[in-house]
Parts: sequence; C-alpha cells; structure tokens
Amino acid sequence: MAPQNRIISAFTCLVALISLACATDPTQLQDFCVATNDPNKAVIVNGLLCKNPNEATADDFLFKGLDVPANTNNRLGSGVTLVNPMNLAGLNTLGISIARLDFAPYGLISPHTHPRATEVFTVMEGTIYVGFVTSNQANGGNKLFTKVLNKGDVFVFPQGLIHFQLNIGKTPAVAFSGLSSQNPGVVTIPNAVFGSDPLISVDVLSKAFQLDAGLVKYLQSKFFMAA
Repeated sequence: MAPQNRIISAFTCLVALISLACATDPTQLQDFCVATNDPNKAVIVNGLLCKNPNEATADDFLFKGLDVPANTNNRLGSGVTLVNPMNLAGLNTLGISIARLDFAPYGLISPHTHPRATEVFTVMEGTIYVGFVTSNQANGGNKLFTKVLNKGDVFVFPQGLIHFQLNIGKTPAVAFSGLSSQNPGVVTIPNAVFGSDPLISVDVLSKAFQLDAGLVKYLQSKFFMAA
C-alpha cells in the first residue's frame, strides 16, 4: 500500500473511532457494578438486551407524548418527562436522552446532579432562573454561575455539577433538555442528604451543615420516605 493510501486509511480509522466514542456513553451507565462469579446473579451493565437488528421496526425509534405536560401538582411545582431507552428502545447504546421539564408558577427543579451527563437546557415558554456550582476550586471555593433565561434561550450544565431551575414567572413554564447519556442518573441533593435509607447520622449532618441536631431531625422527617 502506498504511503499516501496508508495515511488516508489510518485517518479513516481514527475518524471512525472518534465518531464511535462521541456517539456512545464514555463511562458506566449505573452507579456501580459489583463483580460476581455466579451467572444467575449477573446483570447486564448496559441494563438492556439488544434486539436482532433484522427485527427492528420504525416504531422502535419513535416516542409519542412529549407534547403532554407533566404533573406539577406537588410541593416543588415541577414535573419531568424523561425519554430514554426504557420508553424509546432505539436510543439504547446511542449515548443520549431527552427530557421535558414543566414548571407551575414559581415551580422549582431542586438542586441536583447528573453523574453521567452534561445537560443542554432550552426554554420553550416562560422565564426561568438557572444556575450551577463548580466543584471545589484551588482556593477551596465553589463558584456559582446563574442566568435568567427567556423563550429560546439555551444554557448548559456541565456533567456532575449541582444545578437548579426556578420558574420566576407568574405563568407556567416549559423547557426541554438534551442529555449526553442514555442513563444520565439524577441525585437530588436535599433528598439524598436528608432522605437516604437508612438515614445519614444526625451527628454527621449537624456537623457538616453546622445545624442544630433538632433541625436536622426535622429536615429528615420532611424528606425521608420509608419503603
């Protein structure tokens, strides 16, 4: 093979590898994977089996219903409709998902993180105050980035960073988010800290948050939901 052809061939392979890497999840698709030698207790890391491609149909790549508002009749006044491989089978292994976010007036998506995805947030209706906080910086601080978004505005939340969205308008608001994982995961900070099962030690939380033990117990009573 001529040197020029070898270069072209190598370049083609490199492009193919980069394209493959960019089109799929770069990391694990679940919180952890404990090794086992028992095949009866094994699970598929990706979470789903793949259909024989010869049996795939157009319906495997279709989801209907993202035009339907989510229920916002809750204490936060918000609701999320997530489209992932569980309800759109054709997304499996493609490394992406999408969500519709509905807000009642002054509704909030509580501070949370997506451990496996960057989120691109687009406002369709309303006025939404958004923000995210950096991880620990060299000076030990955490910088807050915020913006007030209007219809048509787009904001990005980097993977793994704590972020939030608040409808600051008197009317309902709607947004759509693209996520760079088929299983982005979500850790809602108040729920995780004060509502874990079993509960985190009051001693730990009172010292970490510099709160009175009685207040910690009160917060735990608000967020803990026993199975």
